[in-house]
Amino acid sequence: MQVRNILPVALASIALAQEGSQRNLTAALASQNSSLSSLITLLGSQPGLVGALSQAQNITILAPSNAALEAFLASPGAQGAASNPGLITAILQYHVLTGTYYASQFTEEPRFIPTLLTNETYTNVTGGQRVQAQTVDGNVTFYSALRENSTVTAGNVNFTAGTIHIIDKVLSVPQPIPDTLRAANLTAALGAIEAANVGPALTAAKDLTIFIPNNEAFRSIGNLTANLTAALPSILQYHVVAGSVLYSPDITNTSLTTLNGGNVTIRVINGTVYVNEAEVLIPNVLISNGVVHVIDNVLNPNNTSVEPDTTASTRPPAYTDAGTATDGSNPFTSGITGPTSTAPLATETGPNNGGGVRSTSSSTEAGPIRTAAVGAAALFGGMAAYMNI
Repeated sequence: MQVRNILPVALASIALAQEGSQRNLTAALASQNSSLSSLITLLGSQPGLVGALSQAQNITILAPSNAALEAFLASPGAQGAASNPGLITAILQYHVLTGTYYASQFTEEPRFIPTLLTNETYTNVTGGQRVQAQTVDGNVTFYSALRENSTVTAGNVNFTAGTIHIIDKVLSVPQPIPDTLRAANLTAALGAIEAANVGPALTAAKDLTIFIPNNEAFRSIGNLTANLTAALPSILQYHVVAGSVLYSPDITNTSLTTLNGGNVTIRVINGTVYVNEAEVLIPNVLISNGVVHVIDNVLNPNNTSVEPDTTASTRPPAYTDAGTATDGSNPFTSGITGPTSTAPLATETGPNNGGGVRSTSSSTEAGPIRTAAVGAAALFGGMAAYMNI
């Protein structure tokens, strides 16, 4: 049986469950068939998800347009991947927000909205993996993994359980910290994590906020790294806040206890966030178990009283006698491979770029990412088979 013929049967329960209502999900999707026919076909392969949606109330569906799905399926990564219904279900769940959000409710202030993606195979964030939502230049925009952005092209397609917004790009499910760092070209941090053997613990933990120094920050202490082997696990743990996912709107002047037991001081000065002396350059990089904020300095657990120089374009390292290595290379990167295809890490371009965190260019080396996003082949490759294209 062709998948295209399954949809009416798979969605029939929705029509029955919502009989007598103004417009059920089936009718709402059908009203946008010219834009959503590919998604409708894909839903036909997901009777379990369709059944769950038939029982749901108060939801917002972010529906990739035909062009969005076709653009992804044309990417090299999507063509060769084997189908995996479980992964496709996770992707579709990530496109369903908990709560009804009409286009007029979004502002320049970012919101981090939980989704129906709660499967611990793919996420370890309490309440469901988040999507960042805000307006940028007047357009409702959603940010997913690696700050990939998707813009609403048609909003407020209402139905009895909520509303649908049609978006111009498929959302990317946030990936584990090692994969995210590799894709973002934060290779020094990735190498340090591997050298300290803390990657598995960080990946398995629930609800993390991680402050990740960029390559330039590690390079600024390159002459010291050979002598940091014993201290490296504790140094890296000092960059991690466990048990609390702090997105930029949650960040205020405060002190936070880190995984190594020490405290970091958070300051918000003229709209810029500092962690001890380090400035947050790129906020809100979503990962499978929390969020990463990219900073411009390596934090020192033995130098916690240092304060930021807010007038300096670059800040000195928090380590005494620190400097670049003789060869000027990024430390910890021997044997570490970066992404094979890159694009600038996305940051908001609107007047509020993440709850009081200023935007920065990718010249700090904080940010090239894989064009098709981390894990794209594995996550989306099966769509082509299900859609019979």
